[in-house]
Amino acid sequence: MERDAIYRKQIHVVGGGTFEPVRNHLALAAPAYGTTARQLAELCGELMPQMDTNLHLTRMADPESRIETSDDLQQLAESLVTDYATKMIFWNPAIADFKGSIGDIESGNHAERLSSAETYTLDLEATPKVVSMFRKDSVNGQKPRKDIFAVGFKTTIGANPEEQYSKGLKLLKSNSLNLVLANDPKTRNNMVITPEEAFYHETTDRAVALRGLVEIAALRSQLSFTESTVVAGEPVPWQSEEVFPALRQVVDHCIEAGAYKPFLGVTAGHFAAKIGDKTFLTSRRKTNFNQLDEIGLVKVETDGDDKVLAYGSKPSVGGQSQRIVFEQHPDKDCIVHFHCPIKPDSEISTVSQREYECGSHQCGENTSRGLTKNDDGDIEAVYLDQHGPNIVFHHSVDPQKVIAFIEENFDLQAKTGGYVPVS
Repeated sequence: MERDAIYRKQIHVVGGGTFEPVRNHLALAAPAYGTTARQLAELCGELMPQMDTNLHLTRMADPESRIETSDDLQQLAESLVTDYATKMIFWNPAIADFKGSIGDIESGNHAERLSSAETYTLDLEATPKVVSMFRKDSVNGQKPRKDIFAVGFKTTIGANPEEQYSKGLKLLKSNSLNLVLANDPKTRNNMVITPEEAFYHETTDRAVALRGLVEIAALRSQLSFTESTVVAGEPVPWQSEEVFPALRQVVDHCIEAGAYKPFLGVTAGHFAAKIGDKTFLTSRRKTNFNQLDEIGLVKVETDGDDKVLAYGSKPSVGGQSQRIVFEQHPDKDCIVHFHCPIKPDSEISTVSQREYECGSHQCGENTSRGLTKNDDGDIEAVYLDQHGPNIVFHHSVDPQKVIAFIEENFDLQAKTGGYVPVS
């Protein structure tokens, strides 16, 4: 039992507000009293009993706590990241965005007290962003912890849903988070945002949103991923003879029709061409597909589930889905995926995406299982709900037929979910 306890995976829920002392009896504060963190910890214990849930509250939420400032939270975050038992983090503290100073006296609880009879100038300096430590940045020379499932929180005040979505998505993408709960205390609106640029549980019922958040975290934290190994190589030009003309014509049409909408200079989606039993060309990660003539594709070689070599740059996150689809549908060698909604009268099969993060092996299996053939059998497609379609075909198929199929079934000018993120 003791050995099992040592190796049990750990969930860490962090909440409460912080102070940044300026002088004796004067501090900047971000008020929060740990209500959400306590609810999250209870839900984690209920929905993920196979792991231990640890609740960390700041002194503002728990008088017994020693966590008070942003520096204290940074030290806590460092300890969580360097502990390999850490499996999941819900990072919900209210961190004061600024430290303050008056004059040349060092700020602190014991700094010289100010006189209320005088006027002072307060200089503000932004506090470091801690959330990037979990999956994006190296910590103490340690590589980013991509094995940690990290959940962030974004608060807006009086924002409309599209603004709220965009700000939450920016936090997620900028820090490589797995989920973000965006909430607005003024409108009371909540939504759970995912890396696929989808959102779920948009509601003014806070309890419903929190349960939905933990449910998705419980489902997605069990998924399997394979990290690509990047080796020396050059991009394959989009106009290369290695790229099937049919795929190029279909993708060019999708680009011209507005299917790939950039956010933070990057477009979501992917496309690929299988050029050998274990080799395919795929779109490059964190690029703008509207500039394909400049960026080209990346060549990928796979060997089973857990070995992926990419020449020159990282492949699209959807590379695992491409590998699985090509293996399980050997008569097809082209894939096109974009984040556009299905048309109301389409009869293409729809499968749930809520359980699966894009890039996981399970997402690939879900995509492959969901593919259904058109009347002629030469095109297969599936619509991933709140995510977008995958269209699969052989390069010998007339590209105009594929384009007509896409136009008939999908709205390329619109965005899955309805909100087009604003950078």
